[in-house]
Amino acid sequence: MNWNTLADINQLADIDALSINKPILIFKHSTRCSISSTALNRLERNWKPEDADKVTPYMLDLLQHRDISNTIADRYGIEHESPQALVIKDGKVVYHESHMGISYTDILHT
Repeated sequence: MNWNTLADINQLADIDALSINKPILIFKHSTRCSISSTALNRLERNWKPEDADKVTPYMLDLLQHRDISNTIADRYGIEHESPQALVIKDGKVVYHESHMGISYTDILHT
């Protein structure tokens, strides 16, 4: 799985624009959290190369960029959780889930 790194608040405008053509997955990951690592592993184990045609994945390192996570919460009206997956389509959140509720199938079929 080829993650794009979300490391700048200004990227959110780009993500909104890109989401008009293809949904964007934002995965908020805490590198110190075993649940977050498990959720990440589940996504990566299920990923198939052809899934890149369905969704573009971005990863946000929460330990380094909590400010971006807070901006995401404000921008899309979704309370921060960790781990958390959001799918952005046409500049709006069409899927969000956290912890072990994150579903690879749901992400791809949103």
